[in-house]
Amino acid sequence: MTQLARKMEDARKIYEFKRMLEELEKLEGRGTELISVYIPPKRPISDVVAYLRDEYGTSSNIKSKTTRKNVMSAIESIMSRLKYFKMPPPNGLIVFVGHISKRGDQTEMVSYVLEPPEPVQSFVYRCDSKFFLDPLKAMLGEKDVYGLIVIDRKEATIGFLKGTRIIPVKHIESMVPSKHHQGGQSSRRFERLIEQAVHEFFKRVGDKVNEIFLNENIKGILVGGPGGTKEFFVKGDYLHYELKKKIIDLFDTGYTDEYGLHELVNKASQTLQQLELYRERKLLNRFFQEIKKPDGGLAIYGEKEVRKALQSGSVSMLLISDGLRKYRVKWRCPQCGKEIVETVKGNIPEKKCPDCNVPMEIVEKKDLIEEYYDLAEESGAKVELISDESEEGKIFATAFGGIAALLRYR
Repeated sequence: MTQLARKMEDARKIYEFKRMLEELEKLEGRGTELISVYIPPKRPISDVVAYLRDEYGTSSNIKSKTTRKNVMSAIESIMSRLKYFKMPPPNGLIVFVGHISKRGDQTEMVSYVLEPPEPVQSFVYRCDSKFFLDPLKAMLGEKDVYGLIVIDRKEATIGFLKGTRIIPVKHIESMVPSKHHQGGQSSRRFERLIEQAVHEFFKRVGDKVNEIFLNENIKGILVGGPGGTKEFFVKGDYLHYELKKKIIDLFDTGYTDEYGLHELVNKASQTLQQLELYRERKLLNRFFQEIKKPDGGLAIYGEKEVRKALQSGSVSMLLISDGLRKYRVKWRCPQCGKEIVETVKGNIPEKKCPDCNVPMEIVEKKDLIEEYYDLAEESGAKVELISDESEEGKIFATAFGGIAALLRYR
């Protein structure tokens, strides 16, 4: 898989989780009947099942007969689903099961088993009137991954910035001697020994950075440290050429340990925010310039027009507002088989067959952005989700319906 394809796949997974999160946030039980379970990657399923059996026994003491019955059936459902696993997947497992309120006194059991986009950090069992979503929200905030390096002659620390999380990965200490004259050696000879030790240390740091960062889909690299050491390290032949191209900027930091990573991110926060907004503005300005041309240029917008262009394979880049909340719905008449397909925002209306005048059945309901992702994948088009945080993003969402495309050809 190419880096571009992997990036698109990651973006799509994050979007799908966001939509699921939005649906989960709407669900509510009558009492403390909604169970959330977060299972870390290395937690044996047998341990989790044993814990659930204890909770099952404890739940038999719940005073409300209805709540007791619903909680116990939810725990049974979770244990039944977990029997298909010996160990959790690489990122762990998240399970949401419980009875949600329906019309009148009716309830309905819902069940979700998710493999999260980031590793689950700790085991959680929570029984409440709402699903416990805070850990999942934190994961979904991690859109982009940046590499972090802080370095001086004494030490270096390597890490990642994932959303708002700073993750230290490796701390390396040098064996570079101090600059004091020692042992009767000439000053010039001692300086050469120091410079050789610095070179070996930088080489060791560079090798470790290459090993860590080349295996990750990082968006950019931030480098920090005191004085001119960081410039010397970056300009030297220590980093892989692909990583050198990803260096965003260098920042002065007073520390080069784990605290230095936090200091680096604080110094670079404004740069990162401007970088993301600049990238989106650049894409949208290109789109705006194209549609101003007398012939419409190499750009189109509108749901039907973009769908047709994707199906013909003429789209180079698909632009979609990430706040778009619509469904592509298909109804079918049970009597004559007639089908109607429409895009719907909000609640899905009931339909009657125009030929038979009988209620039609919903046979397919698909998130509109997911439909466009599928069409783009089939035609080899790139997908960019556009936020509405910038003025251009807001104009794109309101004036152009949040769906547009840059074309390979007219």
